[in-house]
Amino acid sequence: MSNKVRYGLSNLHIAFRKADGTYEIPIKVEGVVGYSPEPAGDSVEFYADNRLYYSATANNGYTADLECALIPDEILARMIGSVIDANGGLLELSNGEQAEFAILAQVDGDVRNRRFVYYSCKASRPKQEHKTTEKTKEPTTETLSVTIAPTIISGKSAVKYTLELNDTNAEIYNSFFDKVYIAA
Repeated sequence: MSNKVRYGLSNLHIAFRKADGTYEIPIKVEGVVGYSPEPAGDSVEFYADNRLYYSATANNGYTADLECALIPDEILARMIGSVIDANGGLLELSNGEQAEFAILAQVDGDVRNRRFVYYSCKASRPKQEHKTTEKTKEPTTETLSVTIAPTIISGKSAVKYTLELNDTNAEIYNSFFDKVYIAA
């Protein structure tokens, strides 16, 4: 039986891409609040014979917001090209080079959970909100703007991979966050 609905987000992992195109071991990031990828790419419509004759949409990946309670400095520094100094402080460089990484996470479903990986991600500096404490301590969040580009996976131009547990894929599903899965 397939899902009727999906809800919840958990198990956020970040895996940085190495120079050789492979990925480091994914790092779990606690406190994910939301992830909202929006498709990127234009549609073209061509009319002939007084009707829509041809249409196509380019898949240029996604732009996304990744909202977390707090993005660990060690991960943020690598993402946006900042430096952690000898005192443990985070120095944001104006010319820091963004690192490429993969985003892995899980969305729950009413029947099956779905795990996903977005392969070729780059983040900009996070939007942060700071405000005074009033009667209650209300947590604030950080939001990264992420650009997800197509990349070559097993000889194909690909953007993401999703997987739900079934009778034949338990080994891959259960080890999904151990390394970045490269679809064949």
